[in-house]
Amino acid sequence: MRTDWAALPEAVTKEVVDRVGGSHVTPAATGDHAEIAATVTGTAGKVFLKAAHSDFGVRSLRFELRVSEAVSGSCSPAVRWHFETAGWLVVGFEHCEGPHADLSPDSPDLDLLGEALAALGKTRAPDVGLLSPKGRLGFEHPAMDGDALVHTDLGPANLIVTRDGLRIVDWAMATKAAPWVELAILAQWLIGGGHTPEQAEQWLARYPAWGEAGPDVLDDFAAKNAAKWASKAKPGSPDWMHDLANLTGQWAAYRRRAGEKT
Repeated sequence: MRTDWAALPEAVTKEVVDRVGGSHVTPAATGDHAEIAATVTGTAGKVFLKAAHSDFGVRSLRFELRVSEAVSGSCSPAVRWHFETAGWLVVGFEHCEGPHADLSPDSPDLDLLGEALAALGKTRAPDVGLLSPKGRLGFEHPAMDGDALVHTDLGPANLIVTRDGLRIVDWAMATKAAPWVELAILAQWLIGGGHTPEQAEQWLARYPAWGEAGPDVLDDFAAKNAAKWASKAKPGSPDWMHDLANLTGQWAAYRRRAGEKT
């Protein structure tokens, strides 16, 4: 659960005000990887601030900070500053202004996403203790191993279309894996955006990494991912878990049917 901004120690809020020149706070509407996540506005402009106090929260945010510093560039928000005081780790990121990406068929945002994927596919994983494919996804296959930086959560909530292009936010679950793993995870979000599984695969097939996996490997990935989310989508589970069970299930069913025809 998120901590209310008013509950922060004075030492933390004073440091933020000194850096931003004010403290007009707008809490983030989505995400849960930090105890505080908000846009802070002052005379120095806007920053997107994340802060954590619990042992788990600090470890997670410190990991995200190290990854973000390593990949900060054209498609990832820059780290403006960070500090620790009164038991809190606080990170100020470049504020990204704009709507979340539209992943529906024929959306112009897909071209922006394609440019970002091309850049990520060429980005070697930084030496910052990234997650393994099994550690991130809960299942494994030898073909999933690799040296590429994989965000692993390129849903619309983490894709912001700014006037300077697409920005990928929230690197808290960054993983070291084969480049095709990013594309395989993206299939569920394309289906969620209105693509049929066939259309999603046709879009993903434009990237060379997609062909590196092979049909059997993609079949295995789709089946294991669908089984994972089906097991999580129990009565009383959050709606988003049921949504992912549905989306991953659609892709796995499509691959099973396609395999039966060959």
